[in-house]
Amino acid sequence: MAKIVIALGGNALGNTPAEQLALVTETARPIVDLIEAGHQVIVAHGNGPQVGMINLGLSTAAAAGAIKADMPFPECGAMSQGYIGYHLQNAINNELTARGLEKPVGTLVTQVLVDEADPAFQKPSKPVGAFYTKEEADKIAAEKGYTMVEDAGRGWRQVVASPRPVDVVEKEMVNTLVDAGYVVITVGGGGIPVVRREGRLVGVPAVIDKDYASARLAQLVGADTLVILTAVDRVAINWGKPDQQDLEMMTIAQAEQYCAEGQFAPGSMLPKVQAAMSFAATGGEAIIASLEKAAAALKGESGTRVVR
Repeated sequence: MAKIVIALGGNALGNTPAEQLALVTETARPIVDLIEAGHQVIVAHGNGPQVGMINLGLSTAAAAGAIKADMPFPECGAMSQGYIGYHLQNAINNELTARGLEKPVGTLVTQVLVDEADPAFQKPSKPVGAFYTKEEADKIAAEKGYTMVEDAGRGWRQVVASPRPVDVVEKEMVNTLVDAGYVVITVGGGGIPVVRREGRLVGVPAVIDKDYASARLAQLVGADTLVILTAVDRVAINWGKPDQQDLEMMTIAQAEQYCAEGQFAPGSMLPKVQAAMSFAATGGEAIIASLEKAAAALKGESGTRVVR
């Protein structure tokens, strides 16, 4: 039996509550495959579209006078943890029940400590929320003061700071629940970013990359394996070119070289590879694989392993 942290990519979640509730029914199956195999499972997930939409929706409501004030970004992150966590625990619970398995599933609202001096706060880079045309983005930037950037040819989006995770405040609670037999959904959206000021934890407007947060969580809870799930079966170099090469394994040194060559897109595969490298450096097993082939990846039949 292994303790596994699963980091769910955006392809496992939807862009609307209705779409997401339907999609996580499929997402739950490969997760429950691992639970059924006897593994201790901790689930992490992103929240890029969701937290941006919550933030924009509430700020629009405030501008219209429907509510008294904008909702701060940390609170929007907490809201996204709650509703995404509800959908995941509901779907996982239903799949467990359908298989005749009794296993409690719970979502833990999680704070993740970041460094207030992190240079990321001076250079917002994490896309959140919906896609807009250039004209729409310019209008939002002018009205709300948001930083808007073009995102991979898909349109314009708001970007916020994306500091690196330092610690997971509730890590001991995660381990207590896992040891008690729970499937735990945690560090949702990379966790709610907090800094320490005069001995107090204070939320800050940012989004922590969920892959980095998952890797840090995996280290802190003593996980055996970090599985970063995405839309492709294996990491590839020369992506989309005639000489594309799918990789079954990378050493950290090889991954560093590929990163230096610019083989991995900054907003897509690069953080996954870097997160896998950071966990592998501590001696753990890191795997990047597709959601559908998660169980096969653990057996070495799919996915890309990152090793020391």
